[in-house]
Amino acid sequence: MAYNPAIHHRRSIRLKGFDYSQSAVYFVTLCCYQRECLFGTISQGETVLNELGMIVRNEWLRSFEIRDELKSDAWVIMPNHFHGLLWFDRPIMQTQSPSNESEPVDDSMLDKRLLRRPARSLGSVIAGFKAATTKRINQYRNAPGTPVWQRNYYESIVRDDRMLNHIRDYIENNPRSWSTDSLHPNNIPKNYPP
Repeated sequence: MAYNPAIHHRRSIRLKGFDYSQSAVYFVTLCCYQRECLFGTISQGETVLNELGMIVRNEWLRSFEIRDELKSDAWVIMPNHFHGLLWFDRPIMQTQSPSNESEPVDDSMLDKRLLRRPARSLGSVIAGFKAATTKRINQYRNAPGTPVWQRNYYESIVRDDRMLNHIRDYIENNPRSWSTDSLHPNNIPKNYPP
C-alpha cells in the first residue's frame, strides 16, 4: 500500500525539543523489517550470529572507530533486532561573539534545514549504521534494494545510574529470555504493524 497522508499519520517518536546531538547516554532498539529473523539464532541462552549478524556486529564496532564522539557500552544482536547503549561525549562548543552585521537568510532554505537530520546526532549515527549494514547485507545476499531494517528506531535517554544498570542487565539477559521476548516471532500479535 502506498503512503497516503490522509490515513498514514507519521509522526516523530523523538522527545520534542530535545537536542539529540548533546552529550547523553541513549538506549536504542532497531528491528528487522517485518521482524524477520535475519541475524542468527539463540542457542542455550546465547546469540549465535550468522553472516548477516556478523555484518551488523562489525558495523556497530566500526561506528566507534569512525566517530570520536561515541563511546560503546552494552549491546546485543538478537535474531530480529538489536539493542545498544550509546554514549555521546560532545565537547561544549564555543560561540562566536556577536557581530553588528546580521547575516542574510535565504528563506527558501529554512524548511529544508529544519527537515534535515543534524550532523553528529543520534539520528545521523543510527541512519549511518542502518545504511552501512543494509548495503553490506544486500551485497552479501545479492539483493539490492531489499529492506533490512524497519523504518525508524526506538530510543530512551538514560537519566541516571539506576536506569543505566537496569538497561545493561536487560541487554545482557535478552538472549536468555528470547522465548518470552515481545519481539520473538511467536509472541508478536498477528495484527501488529511491521
